[in-house]
Amino acid sequence: MNIQIFGKSKCFDTKKAERYFKERRIKYQFVDLMRFGLSGKEFDSVLRAIGGIDNLIDWNAKSQEITNMKYMDDHIAKEDKVFDDPGLMKTPIVRNGKQATVGYCPEVWATWE
Repeated sequence: MNIQIFGKSKCFDTKKAERYFKERRIKYQFVDLMRFGLSGKEFDSVLRAIGGIDNLIDWNAKSQEITNMKYMDDHIAKEDKVFDDPGLMKTPIVRNGKQATVGYCPEVWATWE
C-alpha cells in the first residue's frame, strides 16, 4: 500500500486522515497542497478515480471563485481554475495507487488494507 495524503496544514479533516493512518501503523506520505499542489498526472488520476471535477471542488468554501464556478458549464475551465488554485479543492485527497478519495472517508480506506 502506497498512501499519499494531499491536504492543507490547517484542515481538520486532513489531520483526522493522518491520525487514521497513524493509529493503524500504515505508512503514508503527506503533501502540503497549498505549497506543492498536484502534478498534472496526479490531478488527472484523482479526477478519474473520484468521478470528475465537481466531486473535487469544495462547494462549501466561502469564496467568490466557488460561487462563480457553480454557474459554469465548461468542465475544462473548472479543471484549469482548480488546478491553478489548490485552495479550491476539498481536502484531504487520499491516494492509493489509482484509487483516490476526497474528504474524510475511513469506510473506503478500510477496504484498502
